[in-house]
Amino acid sequence: MEQEKTQQEKTKITITLPTNAYFMSGIRDFTLTMIKNTTAFPEKWAFRFQSVVDELCNNAIEYGSAPGSEIRITYIHVKDSYIEISVEDTGTGKNTMNAAGLEKVFQERKEPGYVFTGIRGRGLVKIVGEWTDEIHFTDREGGGIKVTVKKNLEDSRRATKSQGAVSLNQPAQI
Repeated sequence: MEQEKTQQEKTKITITLPTNAYFMSGIRDFTLTMIKNTTAFPEKWAFRFQSVVDELCNNAIEYGSAPGSEIRITYIHVKDSYIEISVEDTGTGKNTMNAAGLEKVFQERKEPGYVFTGIRGRGLVKIVGEWTDEIHFTDREGGGIKVTVKKNLEDSRRATKSQGAVSLNQPAQI
């Protein structure tokens, strides 16, 4: 009797970009297309992850990496299981901090009583934090921060169903 394959196959894609917002439209398009066509996530989550990647990359470009340097985006997914996305900066940007400092900012702004006073500074908590199941901040050897987020497929399916999906077998309640 043959032993069944217990480890699911991972797909890993890594993209390195210059710190120029010009390239972000291509990353947004790639993220949406990759998630819609190669994972089993509902379409709504493909659009959400497009926003998550956009937010993480823009933060890395604006704060974590100096003009002329690079950021790295890594996508890992296991079909019918999860998607994990990491964005890394070089730590050479205008507002550098370490992973512990970024984690502290994230936790403070995540508190229910936190009051956002400006129109900026909400994305990490309100987009990235609320649309992922896990978020991790780690210092990179040689400088910079790596932010890794993960979304489990089962959780996204459950959330989509619980948010009012209409059954084709029963009339909608108005």
